[in-house]
Amino acid sequence: MNIDTINNSIQTQKEQLLNHPLYQKVQTMEDLHCFLENHVYAVWDFMSLLKALQSKLTCTTTPWFATPNPETRYLINEIVLAEESDLTLDGKRQSHFEMYLEAMQDCGASTLEIEAFLEQEHVTQNIFVSIKNSSLHPNIKAFLDFTFRTIEEGKAHEIAAAFTFGREDLIPSMFTQILKNFQRNFPETDLRKLIYYFERHIELDADDHGPKALQMVVELCENDDQKWQEVEAVSLLALEKRIGLWDAIEELISSREIVLN
Repeated sequence: MNIDTINNSIQTQKEQLLNHPLYQKVQTMEDLHCFLENHVYAVWDFMSLLKALQSKLTCTTTPWFATPNPETRYLINEIVLAEESDLTLDGKRQSHFEMYLEAMQDCGASTLEIEAFLEQEHVTQNIFVSIKNSSLHPNIKAFLDFTFRTIEEGKAHEIAAAFTFGREDLIPSMFTQILKNFQRNFPETDLRKLIYYFERHIELDADDHGPKALQMVVELCENDDQKWQEVEAVSLLALEKRIGLWDAIEELISSREIVLN
């Protein structure tokens, strides 16, 4: 089994995501706000996948020791640098999550729910309790629960699978679809910060982080067929959870429209 085998296994789910009806549902500013206010959880939990990999594949404790693979070490640290302290449209240093929150606020979307969720996590100190007690759509809860269950299992190749096939390798094509929709439906609206966020991810993931993440999976699995099978299973589940997230946001937009009518 190898990368090509995984790509063949997940092709149906990838096509479902790239052709999801959600993209056509975002027609008004209220729709856009609904999208952003629910997608933001995926922007946030991505950082935990990344930091889990940093913990597994680099040395983040003292005394320091060199971890086995310098290339993988470099990849993770480079992505952490970009994700935690990239240059914004205004030339400031921010994490991509903070960029997203600022872009939400800039176009009138509310950040109160995600901020309350994060505050609750500070109180409970237990992400699973925070997810369960939240008022999020069940599919969004399932999406977050999958991320943190994968992290809790602690297998580096499985975390890398969720990170690579559920995020880095998928995002350029998926975000391109979202971006086209924004530019088509909101030509008169100032979405510069939001568009910058999506364009930055497309640029980084397509040209650099995506290919390196694939190489990371290869190095973590090598010729271990059991690991490759686990990567395949996690990758499929990651995409199914993302489809569930898109289904949830589409449902929330549709429900809001029914109430308005």
